[in-house]
Amino acid sequence: MQVTTKAIVLSSIKYGDTSLIVKAFTVSDGLKSYLLKGVLSSKRGKLKAAYFLPLMQLEIVANHKNKGTLESIKEVKVAVPYKTLHTDIIKNSLVLFLAEMLGNSIQEQEEDKALFNYLEYTLHWLDENTPSPSFHILFLLNLTKFLGFYPDTSFVNAPYFDLLEGSFVTAPSLNPMIQGDEIVHFKTLLGINFDALQAIQMNRPQRQELLKKVILYFELHLHGFRKPKSLAVLNAVFE
Repeated sequence: MQVTTKAIVLSSIKYGDTSLIVKAFTVSDGLKSYLLKGVLSSKRGKLKAAYFLPLMQLEIVANHKNKGTLESIKEVKVAVPYKTLHTDIIKNSLVLFLAEMLGNSIQEQEEDKALFNYLEYTLHWLDENTPSPSFHILFLLNLTKFLGFYPDTSFVNAPYFDLLEGSFVTAPSLNPMIQGDEIVHFKTLLGINFDALQAIQMNRPQRQELLKKVILYFELHLHGFRKPKSLAVLNAVFE
């Protein structure tokens, strides 16, 4: 079936000498993987490798057989031209990290317009603004709303957050916990928008420790989740 849909690139891997395998999140069908034959050698073709940078927002015409195999793309154009996302070193580091997290987290091959709209809005915001060093932590916490494990805030005044149960608790258990100074910052991030991040004061060690806990939260709630390899680069940029 031929479809025309918006798509956000999650990853692009070289296949052979001239081809790419691209994983993208589409409006029409959720997560899809495409084989782009000869895209690295063709200078006159409609498909250019530069279209498939991480988190590029595209409009594609694709053939979806929906049989669990690699799909194909016939036509592509940039839906949202970025101004800074791939040229600013800090933003580009964020893009690589977030693309890897999304690629490891999104598993559904079905339509999810709410998640797509969230990604569209967030990427536009990041392209237009100077991000706080805590941007990616809030991005990930908001992402859990769409993945089905946003923190239960019924007992938000409790002093511990149980990462396995996904809820605030009054006493620690053997489960991994967010507690102490971390719990204060964690609670502050719940329910705020990106513009409010500038008011949050976290030093680098506090931010890195909280990010580790949030990544562990993903690992505990998503089957087959892999820790991002780009985390070290991101931490180095924000030093």
